Amino acid sequence: MTVAVTKSSKVNSERSKAERLEARVTKEQKELFQRAADIQGRTLTDFVVSSVLDIAKKVIMEHENMILTKQDQEVFVAALLNPPEPSTKLRNAAQRYQQKMDV
Repeated sequence: MTVAVTKSSKVNSERSKAERLEARVTKEQKELFQRAADIQGRTLTDFVVSSVLDIAKKVIMEHENMILTKQDQEVFVAALLNPPEPSTKLRNAAQRYQQKMDV
């Protein structure tokens, strides 16, 4: 039974990795990547894919999350709880939007 699960998992894993990603690098860059992969006991492909995956997740997280200081948090919450009156420009923009959208 374990053998069947292993084979099934391997097939599913190979199926899910159907996409290719190619990149041109210098000889020095490839040697550096290979050295790092060797140090970690990984294949070059595994090293590159996992490294890119890690940095992609980090970039997305930094883009989607805001880290505010205590003072920034207080100002933000105060603006949400006590919003300023809309300016004339904002009122005019809202009217134009309503007219164009037929709302």
